Amino acid sequence: MKVILSDDIDNLGEMGQTVNVADGYARNFLIPRKLAVAADSASAKQIEHEMRIIKKREEKRRAEARALAKKLEEVTVEVQVRAGEGDKIFGSVTTGHIAEKLAEQGFEVGRKLIRLAEPIKTLGIFNVPVKMPGGIEAEIKVWVSRIEDEEPAPVEEEAETEPVADEH
Repeated sequence: MKVILSDDIDNLGEMGQTVNVADGYARNFLIPRKLAVAADSASAKQIEHEMRIIKKREEKRRAEARALAKKLEEVTVEVQVRAGEGDKIFGSVTTGHIAEKLAEQGFEVGRKLIRLAEPIKTLGIFNVPVKMPGGIEAEIKVWVSRIEDEEPAPVEEEAETEPVADEH
C-alpha cells in the first residue's frame, strides 16, 4: 500500500515522502497513529492540504523542542551515589536515574530520549546528549558525586577501671 508519511519514521522515510508498505502495517499502525495517510485515499488536493497541516504542526513541535532544548542546556543534574576507592561507584548511573532527576527539576524527558553510550561508572561531570523530537539534540551536564556519609559515631573512651584482684 502506498502511503505518504506524516512524520519522520526510522528505517522507513521522512515526512512528506511516499513509500510502499505492507497493507497491515499501514492500516494497523501508521494510519491510526497519524504517522501516515493513504496516498490513494483522497484527491491530490486533499493530500496537499493534509501535508500543509502536518508541516505546520511539525514546525510548532520543533519550535517547542528547541525551546525545551535551550532550557535543558542550562540544567545540571546531580546524582549522588556511594563510591569506593579510586572514585569507582557501586553500580552505575543509567538513563533512568537521569530522567528521574530531570523530573524532580520539572523536565519530563523520557529515559529513551537520553543517549548514554554506556552507563556511568565513575565520579565526575559528564555531558549527556538528549535527543528531542524533530532531530534536535540538547546536552545536559550530569554531575555524579559521592554521597557524603554521616559523621561516624565518636568512639567512647574507655573509663579507667581499676583491676579487680582475684580472691582465691
